[in-house]
Amino acid sequence: MKNKLLIVWSSGEIEVAKKLILLYGSVMLERKYWDEAHIMIWGPSAKLLAEDEDLQKQFKLVQNTGVKFTACVVCTNDYGVSEKLETLGVELMHTGGYLTKALKSDDIKVLTF
Repeated sequence: MKNKLLIVWSSGEIEVAKKLILLYGSVMLERKYWDEAHIMIWGPSAKLLAEDEDLQKQFKLVQNTGVKFTACVVCTNDYGVSEKLETLGVELMHTGGYLTKALKSDDIKVLTF
């Protein structure tokens, strides 16, 4: 069985993004803490990432380690940032179903921030 992690990133706080989500995200696969990792961007975090160029650079570093990123399409549409996040390589989706599946799974650990 693989060790899988889903981080639900909803915080619009820059320090949470830099010092927790993306800092941990940058090492969690490389250090083999997890076999697979997925960061779900939901709510204010979508707007934050779309508007902050420094955060986008840190995001790209994490993405290059193999962490998968998706975002709530309803949120990105509401904030008007769908196109920007797609150009960053974020897959837009209806996240409720995926989150529910992860929460019900014995194979996926879920963290929320």
